[in-house]
Amino acid sequence: MCRLFAFVSPVASTARSQLHLDGLESLLSLARLHGDGWGWAGVETLGAAPEVRKSPLSAVSDADFTAAIDAPARAAMVHLRWATAGLPVNMNNAHPFDVDGITFGHNGTIKPLDELRALLSPASASALTGTTDSEMYFALIREQVALGSSLHDATVAVVRMLREKFPQVSLNALMLDGEQLIVVHASATSALNDDDLGRMGPLADSLPPGHNEDYFALRWREGVDGTVAVSSTGVAGDGWQPLPAESVTAIRLDDRSRTTIELTPAAIAQG
Repeated sequence: MCRLFAFVSPVASTARSQLHLDGLESLLSLARLHGDGWGWAGVETLGAAPEVRKSPLSAVSDADFTAAIDAPARAAMVHLRWATAGLPVNMNNAHPFDVDGITFGHNGTIKPLDELRALLSPASASALTGTTDSEMYFALIREQVALGSSLHDATVAVVRMLREKFPQVSLNALMLDGEQLIVVHASATSALNDDDLGRMGPLADSLPPGHNEDYFALRWREGVDGTVAVSSTGVAGDGWQPLPAESVTAIRLDDRSRTTIELTPAAIAQG
């Protein structure tokens, strides 16, 4: 489970400037818990494949994280990892995953893992480099893209399928390529369980407001210059509005126009 932040700007910007001081301070506070690695992906030139920087270290003490959030980009995403219990903390499991010019970061846990793996084609399964459910989720989307679907449509199809098979899980995710940022907000039936809260230990009472009770919610805001930002709860700042529940939104990098596909009510009802 993780924290997510992303932006799409009309001009080159940085994650630091889009977070503002209060947002950055809260993000670093969240990194005390979500300390199992960090990742950044950014597009500086529209149409170009994202540059990716990531590490299995905590963002709190990693100088490379500071450099990443100061890197200029027209669009960028930031991921802080809180590893699913039992999954290793290493570079292969760090987000975002980066294949064929698409980067992917996930906030959630899809279990049972064997049932998820069984949905992959043999080629996708053999191409996995790590052991996370998140990488498998990403592979399923790429399978649909390889069959001719747009990234947005492929994501919607996979999220609908996974929601039916795993009704309680969070499928929240960010994907970035040279043309668009895809935001999956599919966690209406998800909540932290007692084991998750127990893993927080003494940090549970000191995390930013909204983190524990609404952990899986995603919000968005639009700046006066037209910049669109998306974040998990716990990232401070003004102007945040809830994203549509159970939806997949594509935000174009060239003009920040947004297209949202809401998932079927039946998919939510199964939770």
